[in-house]
Amino acid sequence: MKIIDLLDTSRVSPFLAATDKKGVIEELADTLVRGSDTLDRNLVVKVLMERENLGSTGIGDNIAIPHGKLPDLKKLVLCFGRSIAGVNFDSMDGKPTHLFFLLMAPEESIGLHLKALAKISRMLKDSSFRRNLMEAADADEILRLIAAEDAKC
Repeated sequence: MKIIDLLDTSRVSPFLAATDKKGVIEELADTLVRGSDTLDRNLVVKVLMERENLGSTGIGDNIAIPHGKLPDLKKLVLCFGRSIAGVNFDSMDGKPTHLFFLLMAPEESIGLHLKALAKISRMLKDSSFRRNLMEAADADEILRLIAAEDAKC
């Protein structure tokens, strides 16, 4: 599985403005549904907030991977967002979250959803990759960094 195949510049938000968890979820949902006539932004937000209520997807090291499943979704969809200031995302380590990969999967998918989450987690273990994502100038540079890391993992 190639994570880069799920992304393009329209699905990268290098300068999130939100200052809280719900705001980040809403802003990422806007990024995810941009250009899609099949994704319902309000449903995406509802599913993600319900998932967050079960336990934060902030995994530490300034990373969160909000994720959920949608009925009638035909394939995995992904977006990336970066908060320069950082957001309290109730992360396991209590630190602000800066890097967000939002993943939505078809309701009936199991294996593919878990493979994508695992691949994203592996990629983000590299502290130099995380630092490079934080320092990237724009969406194009972020995509190049993700593609290069994706090829290594």
